[in-house]
Amino acid sequence: MTSAIRFVLNGEEVSLGDFAPTETLLDYLRLRRRLTGSKEGCAEGDCGACTVLVGRLIGGALRYESVNACIRFVGSLHGTHVVTVEHLAARDGRLHPVQQAMVDCHGSQCGFCTPGFVMSLYGLWMANENPSRAEIEIALQGNLCRCTGYEPIVKAAEQVAAARPSALFDPIERDRAEIMAKLWTIRTSSDTIRVEKDNRQAIIPGTLQALAEVLSDNPGATIVAGATDVGLWVTKQMRPINPVVFINHLTDLQTITEDETGLVIGAGVTYAQAFEVLEAYHPALGRLIDRIGGQQVRNMGTIGGNIANGSPIGDTPPALIALGATVTLRSTAGSRTLPLEDFFIDYGRQDRQPGEFVEKLTLPPPDDEAFYAVYKISKRRDEDISALCGAFYLTLDGEGCVDTCRIAFGGMAGIPKRAKAVEEALTGRPWSWNTVASVRDAFDEDYQPLTDWRATAEYRAITARNLLTRFFLETAGQSQELARFEPEEA
Repeated sequence: MTSAIRFVLNGEEVSLGDFAPTETLLDYLRLRRRLTGSKEGCAEGDCGACTVLVGRLIGGALRYESVNACIRFVGSLHGTHVVTVEHLAARDGRLHPVQQAMVDCHGSQCGFCTPGFVMSLYGLWMANENPSRAEIEIALQGNLCRCTGYEPIVKAAEQVAAARPSALFDPIERDRAEIMAKLWTIRTSSDTIRVEKDNRQAIIPGTLQALAEVLSDNPGATIVAGATDVGLWVTKQMRPINPVVFINHLTDLQTITEDETGLVIGAGVTYAQAFEVLEAYHPALGRLIDRIGGQQVRNMGTIGGNIANGSPIGDTPPALIALGATVTLRSTAGSRTLPLEDFFIDYGRQDRQPGEFVEKLTLPPPDDEAFYAVYKISKRRDEDISALCGAFYLTLDGEGCVDTCRIAFGGMAGIPKRAKAVEEALTGRPWSWNTVASVRDAFDEDYQPLTDWRATAEYRAITARNLLTRFFLETAGQSQELARFEPEEA
């Protein structure tokens, strides 16, 4: 057991043992290290002014991702390489090509948000040599600017990609081998790290078994993976959490495999990691992930964390429930698996016993004959929380009647919940306009939604009905007699 985390900050190896479990990376950079290029704009992972890159070893390679330093805790940095905007320029003062493109294209006015944009563009520049305009816009979803109107910033991204020289100065490429060696050295230790400050404790378990033992000894601990939700508990709600157990370094939770049971996703897999596989498995899931936060949030947030926190408006639970996913929980007593829909009991209550943690999720193999769709409804298209999210899964028999039907919604109840009355009303009947029209009111048996600042109860109820109609139109085509909207006779 050790009492300090180790990471690399720009070009310096750091051993840190005097931090509170809720100290953010942004506060550490600005207040302790005087690296003030990263700014605090929102303190909730929305504006991107605090964006830095964090490099970590994944599958033997060193991968850099943009993250929100304002909600990233220092305790999650063990074994990583943190890169700030101050590290980009050459030692002789020459700007990095990404920075120079922002200058050339007049991509900065007041300048407050500029370092965050530069770091997001730098992350894109390293990952994609020839990004399309759509890919540039996706990379910038998590960065807000009130001055430029974004067009000059997009042009800067296009310029630096088009003029990419074969040999140029880049601090990460220059030091990549050295940084990888340092991170591999840090990873060779499987010791559990405990850091105490002001009677608060951060725990970084070295293995999954150590995680289970830590939670057995500390059943009330807060588990932190991506911190995209927990970070706001601290920065917005000022909620004290202690002890805090960090798990984002545990590579055994970050695997994606496929076997006869289906697609097995470790609870620590981020949205960004899962995107390509899930999009190939179910294209609708890829479209959903592209609308979860900005790129920084998708690089930090984990699918397992979205499940474990039990939010009734989490984006992935209804989508996974409709697919018939299962969740596996683990503790020192062993593992158990249950249908994901059964994991959610009531608002704020999940079927997770003291000492248990979410280990993995399993999606059944896809059925080529099945229809599947996910619809996220929000006030903004990008980087917004759902007012409601509906997922529909349907198979038909040889006569065109509904054989299997699973409909799940988030935002309609205190938990992500299936519309079982609607499913029952559909099953065995022709997948037709009249059938869909006749079962729409069955949603009232399944849900009694609330009114809040995102939507009224009436809006949610109407929208759920309309999404069922939309799903029918998308799956059955519009060749039927749409003018007829009478329920079929009993």
